[in-house]
This record gives sequence, structure tokens and C-alpha cells, in this order.
Amino acid sequence: MIQTMLNLHSTSPQRWLKQVAENLAEVLIDHAHCEKKAAGTAMNLLFAYVDNEELCREMTTIVNEELEHFHMVIDILKQRGIEFRRLKPSQYGRRLNDLVRKQEPQRAIDRLLVAGLIEARSCERFGLLRENLEDKELAKFYDGLFESEARHHTTYIRLAKLFGDDEVVRTRLSELADEEAKIIAEGEDLPRVHS
Repeated sequence: MIQTMLNLHSTSPQRWLKQVAENLAEVLIDHAHCEKKAAGTAMNLLFAYVDNEELCREMTTIVNEELEHFHMVIDILKQRGIEFRRLKPSQYGRRLNDLVRKQEPQRAIDRLLVAGLIEARSCERFGLLRENLEDKELAKFYDGLFESEARHHTTYIRLAKLFGDDEVVRTRLSELADEEAKIIAEGEDLPRVHS
């Protein structure tokens, strides 16, 4: 049900939950980086499509929310005595962004849909964390983020339809979701939010 709502074509493998359980501190550090990158993505879209008022207003809201989440994760790290540091990122975001077409308006559609799929996968994984983490404080934290990730996903998909009709966007979303599912199925050795 949640996969359909989020336009995902797969569920996260059990392997990922095992990675999280064995490397929770590193996953939390990566989560902070993910929130920072999500704010950067929204800011880049705001600059790229500055003539689109609706998109700019929505991106402003998302930038603020993602930075708020970044600070929340930084606070959790500090409370737990975990040093925030640079980490080698997963290849997930780069591989999805490599699928973005070069010509407009297809580029705008793809950029928004990729951002939407990343939010969708984050939402799905935060749902898994709220249900599976033994650490109840963290489980509650991820429960609190779940709804905003779902809302961001919906916003990005809706905005893509400013650049192409519904059928064009739906078809492309399905194509990108197929590729996203393949990337998730391959997985990575690094314990990351999107490994």
C-alpha cells in the first residue's frame, strides 16, 4: 500500500535493516548529510526555475523544512556523543541523477521526479525505522519525519506536471521508479540511508 502511495516499485530489502542495526551511528551521520543535500536540491531547483512562482514558493518551504530536519539530526548526534563528520556518500543519488535528460522541459520533469523518488524512498525507510528500531526515542523521531517526506514526494510529483501533461509525467515516473528499484536491489556495502 505504502509503495503505491509513494510510486515506488520495490520495498527495501531486509539487508538494509541489518546494516542500520549494526551501524546506527554512521546511518545517523549520513541522515544529516541527506537532509542537507535535500535542502540543496530544492535550492538548486529554485535557482534553475526562478521564473516559475509556484515552484519557487514550494522550494522555499522545502528548503526550510529540510534545514530544520538537518538541525534536528545534528542535535540527536550531539546528544548521543556522535561526531558529525564527512562520509563517503552512497551512489544512490548520483545514479538517479545520471538518468536526468538534458533538454528542457524533460530535464525539469526528471529533476523533480528524481527528487520525488528520493523523498519517497526516505519516507519508506523512515517508516521501517519507526517500526523496527529498538531505540524508541529514535523510532519516535522517524515517525515524526515520515509525513513530511511523503508530503515532499507529493509536491515534487505535482510540480513536475507544470512542465508536462499528466500522462507524460506518469509514464516517466514509472520508468524512473523501475530504475530506482534496480539501484535499491543492488544495494551497497556502506551503511547509508539509501544503501
